[in-house]
Amino acid sequence: MPPERSPRELLQGQLAASLPHAPDLVLVTDLDGTLLGGSDPWRRRFYGWLQAERQRVLHVFCTGRDLASVARLLREERELGLGSPHLVIGDVGSTVACGHTLEPLPLATDPIEARWAGLPERLLPLLARIPGIAAQPVTAQRRLAYLIDPAELDHDQLAEIEAHGVDCLVSDNRYLDVLPAGVNKGSTLLDLLDWLEVDHACVVTAGDTLNDLAMFETGLQSVMVGNAEAGLLAALPRLPRTYRARGHGCEGIVEGLHHFGFGHLFEAVF
Repeated sequence: MPPERSPRELLQGQLAASLPHAPDLVLVTDLDGTLLGGSDPWRRRFYGWLQAERQRVLHVFCTGRDLASVARLLREERELGLGSPHLVIGDVGSTVACGHTLEPLPLATDPIEARWAGLPERLLPLLARIPGIAAQPVTAQRRLAYLIDPAELDHDQLAEIEAHGVDCLVSDNRYLDVLPAGVNKGSTLLDLLDWLEVDHACVVTAGDTLNDLAMFETGLQSVMVGNAEAGLLAALPRLPRTYRARGHGCEGIVEGLHHFGFGHLFEAVF
């Protein structure tokens, strides 16, 4: 009987490309406002550095975007030099995919799918009766995605929705995501790091909106970029391992990496 494969081996077997074996840094970045934020010169330099250091820096997109949106983004940002990450956590934590092919990884997504089964059918009629929300035109998986009108939305009604076994996450005062209870960017990231068997000391996360709060609450080293939304800034006092950067977007990520002692990876680039 063949020996049982480790989660890392199972994950690697589901990927189309190999991962760095012992990365010096695992960089986990939100997209909009974070990896996509900052001036074009900063973005070009940072994207070029990420591509040059693929064997030392394991890069993970951690985003609210669905996989189709990530694919469009990679095409649109090619001119600035943004390449595929090694891995993607999408749909606010409810999808994990290979960065090269954007194919979902069953090891990560199957358990979330099981928790999501039956919930949309139960919740969609209830959500349709709540004023101030409108369905987003996205192909979201294992979540329901809405745009909100803050002036009309009654948050007490969202609490009633959560009683059905989901979490309702409002971010940037514009978006509402309905997710299986306990599933978010942070919980999925921690599972992924366990499967990868990486030292948490080499992990840094970065984000700018409230759907990134769950990453910061993991206790991992984290960077709150300078253009972070007010709701996320309000949480900073209870996030002792989160660095508040002055720079926006990519500049803020670099500033945070220097703060956490990863400046040696940049050499003369920044």
